[in-house]
Parts: sequence; structure tokens; C-alpha cells
Amino acid sequence: MKKQNGWLMGILALAVLCLHYMFESNMTSEALEPQKVGSDVLNIAHRGASGYAPEHTMIAYQIADEMEADFLEIDVHMTSDGELVAMHDDDIARTTDGEGFIQEMTYEEINKLDAGSWFNEAYPNHSDPRYQQVSVPKLTDILDYFGTSTKYYIEIKNAASAGQLLQTLEAYQLIEEEAVILQSFDSKVLQQVYEQYPTIPLIQLLGKNKMLFANYKKIRKYAVGVGLPYQKLNQRLIRHLHGNGLLVHTYTVNDEADMKRLIEWGIDGIFTDYPDRLYHIKENRMNVLRPFN
Repeated sequence: MKKQNGWLMGILALAVLCLHYMFESNMTSEALEPQKVGSDVLNIAHRGASGYAPEHTMIAYQIADEMEADFLEIDVHMTSDGELVAMHDDDIARTTDGEGFIQEMTYEEINKLDAGSWFNEAYPNHSDPRYQQVSVPKLTDILDYFGTSTKYYIEIKNAASAGQLLQTLEAYQLIEEEAVILQSFDSKVLQQVYEQYPTIPLIQLLGKNKMLFANYKKIRKYAVGVGLPYQKLNQRLIRHLHGNGLLVHTYTVNDEADMKRLIEWGIDGIFTDYPDRLYHIKENRMNVLRPFN
């Protein structure tokens, strides 16, 4: 039995390697048309300027806006009383002084939490007294403050919040003003959004383990692009995805050398905790041509 299992594992490993080789070899090798790159790469402030301030707080978004980020990235969860709040995790423990799951708490309970002091302790080089006792914002707080003069890149974390989110975007005329991009790991949610609002740009998020086996032609039927981890990207893959009509956005890039390399490869958007770094790189690369090789 052990011997048989060994043969089966060997065959499975060989099959995976063959699939990987086929995926790589089928990528188009033609160069994209030469064009100026750098200025057209979207600078997406990951959870706000979260390298400088507590993530998903108003001050993090204000700093990102001052750094001229193109989009403010917001993760949304819904409270037990139907309010959408900006937070990445589904529980509050990591970024506040409380405990519990957002969906089981009212906004009044969440609003009492300290969502900033943890940052001063974790990142003393960027600590600031202003971060003490900052609160968790509602999505509407952010939209009220920035309006339609700013663009938003919002992740749908779970299907339950999608309806409320779309109603909010409609109320703030963000769909009409083309001021929002939506992303999610949940393909079913994105397809449902596409059926209702085909004009909203949608990005299919994929993790490291899903990239190799993803059906990119199917994704293109409802999404304008994909969001992929930068560690698994290369120039051939970006060209392959462009050849399938998909934009390529990548997360989360904080090293300037990585940013420069990705821009040279033709990336369309970069999520970063440090939007000022990407802004300066873009400014300095206005006249750089995309390489032909």
C-alpha cells in the first residue's frame, strides 16, 4: 500500500509540473507596444497610508490623500446593526483594544474602541500622539470627508455586505462618477455585482495557490483585471494576462526596487503602504519606455 501511495504521489507531482510548464510555455512572448510607463500605474494606498498611520483610520486616509495616491483602498465589514465599517479583519482584536467579531457588534460598540494606540507600540519610528484613541470609521465617514474628488478601491470581504455597499455607492454617486473599483476573492459575488452593475470595474483577487490554475478567460467575462501577489509575478505572466484583456494589479509592494521592477514589467496598479514612495518613482519615470525584451 505504501508503495502504491508513493507511485500515486509521484504521478500527481509530475502532473502538476507538466501543468506549470504548459502554463508558462503558452504565455505570449510578443512584446507589448512600446509606451511611456510609470505615470499610468495606479498608486493604490493599501488601507490608507498604513505604513505611516494606523490602517483603515481617517488619518491614514488623509495622509494617503496628501501623498497623492490615486485610490484609497478600503476593506468593508458590516456590523450587527447594518453599518459598513473600514477594517481588514473580521474581528477587532488585532487593530483595536477590544475583542469580538464585527458582525456580532453594533457600530456604537465599535465606535468606542481605540483603533490607533497599537500602531504606536508596533511602529515606534512612526508613532504619533494623534493616533491614540482614533476610532474605526464607517464607510460613509470616509465618503463624506473625501467625496467624489477622491477615488476608492473597495474590497468586498463577504457576500452579506455587498448589497448595502452597492446602495451606498449609488447614494454617493460613485458609480455614476466612475470613482470606484471593487475587488474580492469571491468570484460569485463579483459575478453578481457585474450582472447588476456592468459598468463598475471589478478586480478578481487571487492568492498564491490559485494563480496557476485560474481560468483567466472566464474571469475576463465579468472582471477588468486581476489582483495578484507581487512575489509570484514575472514579465511573461503580465504579458499573458494583458493578452487575455486583463489589467494586472498587485499587492502589497513596499520596497522601491520591487516597485521599479514591476513598472518595467508593465504592471497596471500597485497596492502599497507607502504611497509617497510610489508617487516619487512614477514622477521620476515619466519618460521611461517599456522594454522590448
